[in-house]
Amino acid sequence: MPELPKSGEKVYRGIPVSGGVSKGHVVILSKTTDCIPHREINECEIPAELERLEKALIQTRQQILEVQRQVEEAMGAEDASIFDAHLLVLEDQTLLDEVSRYLESHKVNVEYAFNQVAEKYSATLAKIDDDYLRERASDLRDVTSRVLNNLLGRQDNTTAAIQEPSIILSYDLSPSVTAQLDKNVVLGFATDIGGKTSHTAIMARALQIPAVVGLQNLSGLLKNGDYVLLDGYNGILIVNPSDQTLYEYGQLVQKQVQLKEKLKDLAEQPAITLDGKRITLSANIGQASDLLAVKQSGAEGVGLFRTEYLFLNRSTLPTEEEQYQSYREVAEALNPAPVVIRTLDLGGDKFAANVNMPSEMNPFLGWRAIRFCLQEKEIFRSQLRAILRASVAGNIKMMYPMISCLTELEKANELVNEYKNELNCENLPYNNDLEIGVMVEIPAAALIADTLGKRVKFFSVGTNDLIQYSLAVDRLNEKIAHLYEPAHPAILKLIQMTAKAGHANNIWTGVCGEMASDLPMVPLLLGLGVNELSVAPAYVPQVKFLIRRMKLSAAEDFARWALSCESGNDILARAQEFVQEVAPGLFENNG
Repeated sequence: MPELPKSGEKVYRGIPVSGGVSKGHVVILSKTTDCIPHREINECEIPAELERLEKALIQTRQQILEVQRQVEEAMGAEDASIFDAHLLVLEDQTLLDEVSRYLESHKVNVEYAFNQVAEKYSATLAKIDDDYLRERASDLRDVTSRVLNNLLGRQDNTTAAIQEPSIILSYDLSPSVTAQLDKNVVLGFATDIGGKTSHTAIMARALQIPAVVGLQNLSGLLKNGDYVLLDGYNGILIVNPSDQTLYEYGQLVQKQVQLKEKLKDLAEQPAITLDGKRITLSANIGQASDLLAVKQSGAEGVGLFRTEYLFLNRSTLPTEEEQYQSYREVAEALNPAPVVIRTLDLGGDKFAANVNMPSEMNPFLGWRAIRFCLQEKEIFRSQLRAILRASVAGNIKMMYPMISCLTELEKANELVNEYKNELNCENLPYNNDLEIGVMVEIPAAALIADTLGKRVKFFSVGTNDLIQYSLAVDRLNEKIAHLYEPAHPAILKLIQMTAKAGHANNIWTGVCGEMASDLPMVPLLLGLGVNELSVAPAYVPQVKFLIRRMKLSAAEDFARWALSCESGNDILARAQEFVQEVAPGLFENNG
């Protein structure tokens, strides 16, 4: 990062949420302080007001689904899934019942009633001492704004007036507005509020637009037309940057462009270490629409096909035929590269409107994934039959999520055999040698990996849940986020235990969680014996770049040292040094 500050500059520091550097004139979007009309109504007008609300909710749902469709086409199903939370707001019967009660008791127009109730909910969320829940208030306000616009017949032209390439500065920016930003005119954005886990931040990263949030009251201090430089790597906004600062950041941007060209050139190259060890580098996807990103990234197939996205945002369950067509499309498009399909992982943070999921105190520890499927056998049946039928492509593999014991694996396999017999009777072809593996994301599965390894063809470590369950840490809870340690000695030992059991049983071990795309962790994972990494398509090039500049023998030496180390902080520090030494070009974008 260039030295700061210099004469005449003003430097403001916030939270970096999307990397990149941009410079230009500021366009300030005022904080919305809409005056919602307030009028009294008669008792007899209440049904008509509720009907108006119902129509507005239907219209809003259609608008959100259209935004979601556009995001899915442009960025993929996983990024589009953030709008599931918006759709759930529209179906929140508690909120709608309270609006109805407000109408009955106060006898006011429905716009006013809806705004009062929604604002109360948003204010309650915003006061909760948890960043993740506070940021969900932004989602609620986004939906509220859309509903009110539809009730009042207004158009949402938040960024339509921006004609020249500019940097947006605002109090907040809703996820749906962010998703529809025109990258030709919006060079980046900065907001007074927000955090790394906000849906706005997720959309900025998906769009690859530089973004900084949490700048407090900056939108009230600057004026339209101010010239600024936005550093999304380090969370800095510089007003009136000096010539020297512009030069230094220009050098940084030039290096970044050169790196992107290098990464692009790697697309057709294998992920092979300097000492000749080939690593399988795959991509994570949610739907067939993600195929283009997989091909462009240079991934060797799909290491995680998240099938639950086929079940979300629809009023009916997907049929066996729909699932079959989707799985077959991906398999045929990538053949002969492997496609690993994960069976349904509903529950936790993913709920389908067409499935009656119970309200649970601890949904991540509850009725989800394989536990749900083994009880909802008709849903599981249609999926397993679809996967079996699609497996005739020859490159499909299947894995069960959240396996905690041998019994679950055996029950799932019994169902697979039952449905194979059904397909035989119906003369429907399938690959009888379909490889079946398990996800290792519960500590119990790692501890019995040798037992499981005798009965499966591969392991795939889901590090997000493995870390969460092992360390009893909700990674979205800012109070304890510092305890979420991928480099924790216990996590490394569980991963090594899994990989060792895989080797002993002549099966491969992959990692498909976020740890696989965390560059300092990559050498550690490979040194611990992992054979395959599966990451979001956008991360494939840089992970490949790193693999091609390191020796596996050095990674193994590092892993041996890490397994004897008692401190996760020391391991992380050494991991960062390791990757800086072997691939410094990847880290010239930040200080």
